[in-house]
Amino acid sequence: MGKNIITHVTEFILMGITNHPELKEPLFILFFLNYMAIILGNLGLIILTSIDSHLQTPMYFFLRHLAFVDLGYSTAIGPKMLVSFIEEKNIISYHECAIQLVFVAKFLTSEFFILSAMAYDRYVAICKPLLYMVIMTDRVCWITMAVSYLYSIMVSLLITIKIFKSSFCKSNLLRHFFCDSLPLLSIMCSDTSEIELIIMTLAILHLIPSFLIILVSYMFILVTILRMNSSEGRHKAFSTCGSHLTMVVVFYSTLFFMYLQPQSSHSFDTDKMASVFYTLIIPMLNTMIYSLRNKEVKGALKRLLKKLM
Repeated sequence: MGKNIITHVTEFILMGITNHPELKEPLFILFFLNYMAIILGNLGLIILTSIDSHLQTPMYFFLRHLAFVDLGYSTAIGPKMLVSFIEEKNIISYHECAIQLVFVAKFLTSEFFILSAMAYDRYVAICKPLLYMVIMTDRVCWITMAVSYLYSIMVSLLITIKIFKSSFCKSNLLRHFFCDSLPLLSIMCSDTSEIELIIMTLAILHLIPSFLIILVSYMFILVTILRMNSSEGRHKAFSTCGSHLTMVVVFYSTLFFMYLQPQSSHSFDTDKMASVFYTLIIPMLNTMIYSLRNKEVKGALKRLLKKLM
């Protein structure tokens, strides 16, 4: 059924990350530990930023939602990927595949909004500190996230419906470890040009404007920091932006590489490695960077541990 022409697909076979049996056990252990770190780290950030009174600011409001989104798409992918290291044939049903694609697209789209909002928040905090509480109100923060989630749901449903209304007659074998749009397009027998155009347009609409917001915000931040007379003030401003800027560079460079290239030039093995990076490595790095390099988060963790003891 993998390479034969089939009339109706009811399930897909996920190739997974590797075809080498000797690598499956060590990779299972590695990615199991990775997924546990994602769960513990992101849940920890969500809990800390929710209950600690010192972290009730717009910056940590957006960080809490970033942790939720990272946990969301890692959970949509991680458990099923771990199964691929155990089972000889990793099968996902037609409807489960559609649901997985909806959640991955939804959480990924939301991340663009959150990273942009965090950059703008840092711009206001550093460049317009006297107006910070006037501009970054609770209402503005909640409206931003509501729009983000509603829009991301619409985008994910549009892509999923367009893909799954088409016919899969070339194969039911997906050269990937989860149901992503590009591997699904490769096994369609109907014309994919319209769906490719929609995906490319949405990728550009998400990547370019959000990246420009971040770029312009940090240009103003850099100018403001360089004008500061106090070296302590410059160091503090840099430290508040460093974690976010690090993750922005890693996240956007990976996605620019994956989605802003023609369908014909895609290598599925390369795309798989890039996908592992942004779906499983970055969510773990986010928590490590925002926790280990953030004095306020470490202080909140110490206060929580004291209360528990």
